[in-house]
Amino acid sequence: MMQAIARTCSSVPYSSLLIRSMATQKPNQPSTKTVASKKAVPSVKLLTRVEQLRLLTKAEKAGLLSAAEEAGLSLSTIERVGLLSKAEEFGVLSAATDPGTPSALFNLSLFLLILGPSSVYLVPEDYPWQVALQVLVALACVLGGSAAFAASDFVSNLQKIK
Repeated sequence: MMQAIARTCSSVPYSSLLIRSMATQKPNQPSTKTVASKKAVPSVKLLTRVEQLRLLTKAEKAGLLSAAEEAGLSLSTIERVGLLSKAEEFGVLSAATDPGTPSALFNLSLFLLILGPSSVYLVPEDYPWQVALQVLVALACVLGGSAAFAASDFVSNLQKIK
């Protein structure tokens, strides 16, 4: 019986028992990999979204336009000061259409809303100026975080395509 096994083993070619190393080189083949690109995001039409959300009507009903006029901010003042060109120069309009803006604003709001209470905890209360520093930093962080959160939601709503 052992002889039968020995003959069977010897009849099998030795090359089929070779285990190829995982590090063996593959022959050079032309690379046909394609790079996955991001989905094409449709452009955001800000004025169309402002119209769909009826933002100007809501601003009018809230009395924001008359309050701005009483504060000296009229359309002629905006034009004279060049407020729109400054907004364009600083990238405010392009940021409103950038898909990454809402998440960046949300992350900023989280950071600020965590920083405010953390500063109260970490800054000692040995002197009155330290307590004042705690109050100022916490107040600024909470107001800034809340504003960033509201701006994140606003820009997100502006960018929704309907």
